[in-house]
Amino acid sequence: MQGGRGSGRASTGQVRLWGHHAVEAALMNPERSHRKLWATREAIAGLAGELPEGFTVEYAQAADLARLVTRDTPHQGLVLECAPLEETGLDEVLNSADGQVIVVLDQVTDPHNVGAILRSAAAFGAAAIVTQDRHAPPESGVVAKSASGALEVVPWVRVVNLARAMEQMAEAGYWRIGLTGDAETTLGDALPTGPVALVLGAEGDGMRQNIAGHCDALARLPIGDAIESLNVSNAAAIALYAVATRGN
Repeated sequence: MQGGRGSGRASTGQVRLWGHHAVEAALMNPERSHRKLWATREAIAGLAGELPEGFTVEYAQAADLARLVTRDTPHQGLVLECAPLEETGLDEVLNSADGQVIVVLDQVTDPHNVGAILRSAAAFGAAAIVTQDRHAPPESGVVAKSASGALEVVPWVRVVNLARAMEQMAEAGYWRIGLTGDAETTLGDALPTGPVALVLGAEGDGMRQNIAGHCDALARLPIGDAIESLNVSNAAAIALYAVATRGN
């Protein structure tokens, strides 16, 4: 079998995805251009729908597939090589969002966290996640596996200037709420009735001062004293739930 162990960025410029949900969602996404699928026969049988006619499949044993992915990765018998998704512009999202929440990530670099946030964003109907291109992980198998299929359905907007992107959101009528444990106001009290952009900072360091300065309000989650803070993906999930259930 060709191809070595890696994070999910193939040397050919393609992206390598693995895991049942991530691969199945990518195969069902008409926006994806697929190159090749390595799989066990059992895993192929468990996929929803049918593969396109003439699709390249190389059958292999699970141990062979393990050489194509990151170490100790549960590939579940499926490894797909495909082209990266086309970039989505912020203008496109703002024009079609219809008031759906937007998640802004300031230098969140862990691909597992970004993937988990994508999954929560899909679960709670977010319009998109927005990251600064230079300080976010690339699209990869690790992100896709953690997202469990959400990479294919939630637009991921990469921008050069995150502060400017937040200004565009304000111009489009979004109320920008930055989450920080130092805020006096809780998220529930800070939520308006209109469109919301949730802004979350990097693991450990939190939001940069400039990004916090571009927020309309800063808020905290009402966690107890037993723990200092939450993982950024957990905080995002709770905040998205709060937005989805406000007023209920």
